[in-house]
Amino acid sequence: MSTIIDGKETSAQIRKEYAEEVKELAKKGIVPGLAVIIVGNDPASAVYVRNKGKACQEIGIHSEIIEMPEDTPEQKLIEEIQKLNERKDIDGILVQLPLPKHINPSAVVDSISPQKDVDAFSEVNVGKIMLGRQSFVPCTPAGIMELLKRYNIDITGKNCVVVGRSDIVGKPMAMLLMQQDGTVTVCHSKTQNLSEYTKRADILVVAIKKPRYVKANMVKEGAVVIDVGINRFENGKLTGDVDFDEVSKVASYITPVPGGVGPMTITMLLKNTITAARQNRENN
Repeated sequence: MSTIIDGKETSAQIRKEYAEEVKELAKKGIVPGLAVIIVGNDPASAVYVRNKGKACQEIGIHSEIIEMPEDTPEQKLIEEIQKLNERKDIDGILVQLPLPKHINPSAVVDSISPQKDVDAFSEVNVGKIMLGRQSFVPCTPAGIMELLKRYNIDITGKNCVVVGRSDIVGKPMAMLLMQQDGTVTVCHSKTQNLSEYTKRADILVVAIKKPRYVKANMVKEGAVVIDVGINRFENGKLTGDVDFDEVSKVASYITPVPGGVGPMTITMLLKNTITAARQNRENN
């Protein structure tokens, strides 16, 4: 059986470390500040935003939630972001996605100051990741890298396969693995004979939004399997993109869903906010 990579327990430990960092900053008169903007009333988004606020409160980060109506014009949203860009007490700005269809998410994200873009979705921060010069990393890939580090899983020289090429997970994940000297292959919905690639992976990261898609016969014996998927069945039960019951019999390490990658994502948002506070204010 696999060793379970426990994101919940790891996240709790890391948050204790970050709480100490926030206390040290407070001694210098710095309280990291995060502003989260939510447009409309999507129930899932509202839950995510509340959870981010609770996580900030837990470790001493100041957080503000700015709620805007569904019909908010794009320009008004950008103006709100520009006000936050100018505020000295706000170090990180996050716009909860998805946005209403009449708003261009790229225009909105790129209006956030790169120094406050704690989601690392803007053109500037994506470019820095490509060059290996990043200050911030998108939270889900950052969380995965932290889990690999905390479980002493060496990436150097390993065959790493990322299934999924989204801007939020797949692409930055590939870059981060490459920066740690992994040999990386990115697969996606148009990849032919997918299992030929996944069966060669020493480290397999799956982010394709297909419940229990990856089976044991697609995984190399002893592989490390990271399941990013969150899929909800009609009965409310959550499952990942990997068939956990099957794959846990062949993998050496595996993340569960829930309780694997998910808890790390908000924790990495806290990390990025603390980093932003240090960069924006510690030497000013």
